[in-house]
Amino acid sequence: GLRNTGPNAFPSQLYNAMIAPIINYGIKGAIWYQGESNAAEGYYYRTLFAEMINDWRMKWGYEFPFFWVQLANYMKPAESPSQSDWAELREAQSVTLSLPATGQAVIIDIGEANDIHPRNKQEVGYRLALAAEKVAYGKDIIYSGPVYQSMTTTGNNIILSFSNIGTGLMAKDRYGYLKGFSIAGSDQQFVWAKAIIDGDRVIVFNEGLENPVAVRYAWADNPSDANFYNKEGLPASPFRTDNWKLKSQK
Repeated sequence: GLRNTGPNAFPSQLYNAMIAPIINYGIKGAIWYQGESNAAEGYYYRTLFAEMINDWRMKWGYEFPFFWVQLANYMKPAESPSQSDWAELREAQSVTLSLPATGQAVIIDIGEANDIHPRNKQEVGYRLALAAEKVAYGKDIIYSGPVYQSMTTTGNNIILSFSNIGTGLMAKDRYGYLKGFSIAGSDQQFVWAKAIIDGDRVIVFNEGLENPVAVRYAWADNPSDANFYNKEGLPASPFRTDNWKLKSQK
């Protein structure tokens, strides 16, 4: 039988009934807000999502701008760093930014633990609009929060570099401390970390951990304490520096 017999899982319904009939109409672009039902297969979603975008563009005959909303924070916050289906799906969404004319609204800070449909749609729309202004209309604006670029290791510190810094990095916290970072050695066991903004970089460490090799940020279903932003008030996209095997990698 069908794995999931809800109406949206019925074969042919979503594409044949809802996309195919409008292909002869011109469109300016697409906004996609989905991923929750694929959360257990984050690694597969990298292929699935990109192929869908490419397929739609082929059908319409041009590379129209495509924007999406990254999964919000949801469910009970984790007590300690651990694997996360929702983090893996968010990563698949971020990876898809490698396709041309795409943008992502990160909403890691406006979800609700007990509601898969968070109420604050105005901020979601605002962040999507910023991405559209940048990607579709070519405006020279800060449209995204910090995005992880690279790391170096110095002693017990891992130093992270970012793009989309805007006018500067900041901790959205009245004490000015960054939260939501974890760090691991080669044994792949993550522990909570301290993180300090140093100019355009972030220094991450844990006094009890020598020879760290990897950092993760906001890597949880609900990283409720994640507070890393740029000064434009846009949240950093969750990330990991490692390429260790994911829960969803078969």
